Amino acid sequence: MLDELLAAWISRQRWFGGKGRPIDELSIDSDVELTPGLRHLIVAVWQEGSRDRYQILLGERDDLPDRLAHALIGTVGDRKLYDAVHDSGRMGWLLDGMARDETRSGLRMRHVPGVTIDTAPRSLVLGAEQSNTSLVYGDAYICKLFRRLIPGVNPELEIITALAARNAPHIAQPYGWIETDLDGTGTTLAIMQEFLTPANDGWDLALASVRDLYASLPQVPAGEAGGDFAAEALRLGGATARVHHELAAAFPTSVIEIHEVKRMAEGFRRRLGRAVAEVPELRQHVSAIEHAYHQVELLTNEVPVQRVHGDYHLGQVMRTPTDWVILDFEGEPGQPLAERRALSSPLRDVAGMLRSFDYAARHLLAGHPEADGLEPRAQEWADRNRAAFLDGYTEGGGVITPADAALLRAFELSKAVYEVVYEARNRPSWISIPLAAFRPRTV
Repeated sequence: MLDELLAAWISRQRWFGGKGRPIDELSIDSDVELTPGLRHLIVAVWQEGSRDRYQILLGERDDLPDRLAHALIGTVGDRKLYDAVHDSGRMGWLLDGMARDETRSGLRMRHVPGVTIDTAPRSLVLGAEQSNTSLVYGDAYICKLFRRLIPGVNPELEIITALAARNAPHIAQPYGWIETDLDGTGTTLAIMQEFLTPANDGWDLALASVRDLYASLPQVPAGEAGGDFAAEALRLGGATARVHHELAAAFPTSVIEIHEVKRMAEGFRRRLGRAVAEVPELRQHVSAIEHAYHQVELLTNEVPVQRVHGDYHLGQVMRTPTDWVILDFEGEPGQPLAERRALSSPLRDVAGMLRSFDYAARHLLAGHPEADGLEPRAQEWADRNRAAFLDGYTEGGGVITPADAALLRAFELSKAVYEVVYEARNRPSWISIPLAAFRPRTV
């Protein structure tokens, strides 16, 4: 009965990764009582012969108050079952367990050595996430609960604890985590960090700047329009370089030899071929893209690689009153864990942020009646902030040699090719945003 209720409910959750496909079977792999009326479940969901596992905090009550009606899963006997992450009265177990380093039936709750966790704050669920659930405890902590579980230590936990041990700047202080064993491997279930307040999301700040520019007179340069973002882009570039330096110091580094660099360029080219077959609008840009990839094949020096962010854009950074803070070091969630932990060129992160500036500049033009007239302003904003970010990156100690510039351009165009395919599949009206990346440019 419970497995049937869960199967019907889980398919409707935004964090469920198997939408659009029927669930063949759901089974409960683990069921641990945390407190009376609160259970921790790990369920296995089978779809088309493949299995994914998910984490559920299952609450039980005789009567469900109105504030929890939206979290109802179903009724078994006379008991109401619900998604207990929304129950602030019962989510204190998470703080208590981490504070005490509690272990219960395979669940290991731990705090970072040397920190003290205040167990008094009550929780509130943030509602905007797609793949995880985040709980904010007062103005002190934010706990990211991973819904879909992948065996292994989450890269974000690995990175932030290593950087915090070095007193590295530009990160949110880690406080604790929860783990268990899946397939004989220690697996991260949740991470708790400092909640940044007051702070502003980098994407929101950038869009505010773009709105100000579009609202200003056409003859006013981007640097003179209200809300100019270039000074912040400069600071963000410096913060990025410093975090890259700390990552190189905290984890092993290596180099990609020349023959491996050429294989990387071949991989770019294969992905381009698949993209062109799916999105014909790319065809007119193939020559320019191929030229950029060929410049990588002409490189004669090894390429340094290290741990990187892996999914870097304006939505992954927060501006506090004092500086930029970089979040979400888990890499691209859809990629295998080994790939997210693999060493890569830090230029991959730089390219991701450059693409994000282009997206911010043109995001508001999709469907805009004056899009054609505003396009030069969008290009001006993007170029100005891209240049400021790169200046900040080099001033902060990041290295971009002429050879690096060729690799950076290839990373950026490869990202844009991916974006074209994504937009064609999901938001066709936005396809002009990544297509603009293939025009000639100086920044």
